[in-house]
Amino acid sequence: MLRMSCVRGMSFVPKEPSHAPPQKPLSRECAADFRNCPEADPGGSVFRRAQAVREVVAGQHVHTVSATFHVANSALRKWVQRFAHEGPQGLLDRPRSGRPPKVTCELEQHLNRLVDQDPLQHGSLSSQWSCRELATVLAQQTGVQLGRESVHGVLKKRT
Repeated sequence: MLRMSCVRGMSFVPKEPSHAPPQKPLSRECAADFRNCPEADPGGSVFRRAQAVREVVAGQHVHTVSATFHVANSALRKWVQRFAHEGPQGLLDRPRSGRPPKVTCELEQHLNRLVDQDPLQHGSLSSQWSCRELATVLAQQTGVQLGRESVHGVLKKRT
């Protein structure tokens, strides 16, 4: 089983054996590498993870850092371990399991363009869109059936 020592005598043991060669302990220079990651937008989850990992690498206790960033100790340890094994790429969001979203980016853009159009051009009896009418026109144009709640969710993001 691979053991990797890290900051202040803590050691992390991967749940699954890693086939990657063992890497040296993290250094301050290594912790600064997250800035090279294009997905590390300030205010985003990747940036937040990188800041927390940097604090641990700088010598702060995991407990203190996890309290500061309002995350579980186990989550912070996992981030530090992934960063040590994979570098900045280890801090990126992992794919989630489950059903993929029905409202894709393209569908959302189509709906936003549709909202900007006059409903009367699409056969509506009213000069204002309703979520139900938007869903009906969207289904006619794209073939994707959305409920009015899904349409409402897209419109809420818009404002």
